[in-house]
Amino acid sequence: MHAPDEPVARIDGGDLSCARLLILLRARVADLPPGSIVHLSTTDPVAPIDLPAWCRLTGHGYLGVAEPGPPPVYGVRVGASPVETRPDRPWHPIDPTISG
Repeated sequence: MHAPDEPVARIDGGDLSCARLLILLRARVADLPPGSIVHLSTTDPVAPIDLPAWCRLTGHGYLGVAEPGPPPVYGVRVGASPVETRPDRPWHPIDPTISG
């Protein structure tokens, strides 16, 4: 059993770009139940900007810096009703009204 704010998943993003980090994060949260916490470590300086924006876009919760690092570790809480996004471009929501 996990404590309420204990991460259930960790992603080591190393020095990957934020685009690649979001692809990894999208894939990981898809397998987790709502309320789960993911910790993502990365040296990407854009992560503190892109992660909260992606969480707002998708309905996940951005928890901020969980561990200051180095490298810093950011927390994300899996949303109850996340917006579906493209697997290869997780910053693009899938519009169910458009086929193809």
